[in-house]
Amino acid sequence: MKLKEIDKTRYRKHLNKVIYACVLSLTAGSLGIAQLLIALFPDASGTHFHWNLTGVIITAVFIGFVLNKYRSHPFMTEVVYVWELKQALNQITRKMAKLKVAAQNGDVDAMQAIHYSYAGSRQLWTLDDNTITMEELGLWQAELNTLAEKYHVTLDATSYDAKVLKRF
Repeated sequence: MKLKEIDKTRYRKHLNKVIYACVLSLTAGSLGIAQLLIALFPDASGTHFHWNLTGVIITAVFIGFVLNKYRSHPFMTEVVYVWELKQALNQITRKMAKLKVAAQNGDVDAMQAIHYSYAGSRQLWTLDDNTITMEELGLWQAELNTLAEKYHVTLDATSYDAKVLKRF
């Protein structure tokens, strides 16, 4: 996945609308389905937990289906990009310990993966207004830059390919 610039205002606006729509749909759908099931299949003991749970599950599956169906819609561009970025960064994070060891030994692919992770994290944290750990990220990037200089590696986030993670 290649990093790309996105409009923070548009992203936040669209993300908020998607979240609100999901919350409202989950609330209305689960209550509506549960009430329908309770009316069709009343329980003499008055316990309707299983019907309420069924309503939540059916509605959640429906919301997931709708989100997946419309993921390529222009309205969802930024939201899907951030979602996929988070998945890509999570894959790298799971391998980070091995990547750092390999980078210390001069592995170019490991350095590029770590650099991509730092660049993606910087973008993600900026979009989400999570600037608390930016200083720490700057220190990590400086350490990586020192390693890159030591091994004469040019760091470029665009040269990262997720396939290299299979080696680690």
